[in-house]
Amino acid sequence: MSRGVRRIDLENWPRRRHFELFRTLAYPYFNLCAEIDVAPLVRAVERGGSSFTAHLVYALSRAANGIPELRQRIRGDEVVEHPVVHPSITVRTAEDLFAFCTIEYSDNAEAFVQSAMEAIDRARRHPSIEDEPDRDDYLFMTAIPWVSFTSMMHPVPLSPPDSVPRIAWGRFRVEGRRRPMPLSIHAHHGLVDGIHAGRFYEGVEGWIDDVKRWADGTE
Repeated sequence: MSRGVRRIDLENWPRRRHFELFRTLAYPYFNLCAEIDVAPLVRAVERGGSSFTAHLVYALSRAANGIPELRQRIRGDEVVEHPVVHPSITVRTAEDLFAFCTIEYSDNAEAFVQSAMEAIDRARRHPSIEDEPDRDDYLFMTAIPWVSFTSMMHPVPLSPPDSVPRIAWGRFRVEGRRRPMPLSIHAHHGLVDGIHAGRFYEGVEGWIDDVKRWADGTE
């Protein structure tokens, strides 16, 4: 077991019955899509001439890491909880294809954004669609910047079911000073409920609203 990973005591786990219920389903996932206002983030990166994607991924990752249920993973008959999880995003490459790009998570926004930009550059120069074997401390993320979508469906392995959350965002619209953007989260219902997804959205909105404080590297 990876360093720092905590094994959940299933016998005394409050959500044991919910976990066992959803494990019996052929498709044990739910997906929620809602709009968030990314105007503060857009204005901050335009002033600083920096990357919208890197800063957004930081806000998404920071919010997700604050929710234990989004750090939990199913391993056979066990459930484990990682102390930290890392975003693995898709990066557009040549011939309209994409590559996977894993970014090591850091609470420090300046360090994270710098690491993200370097990782994105490497992924474009050396594209790959392979994940590290036997690693599940990911947050799978993807952007569909051509569409302001209202729903989302992800391909997932079902045998065994994959328990890594999937997060997607689309094109934001311009509505006065607001920039509504669709944000989707897909999770295994054995681990994550609607209340946890709600906390994720609340966390993302909080970090975006507070972007002036952390985007300059003071956080």
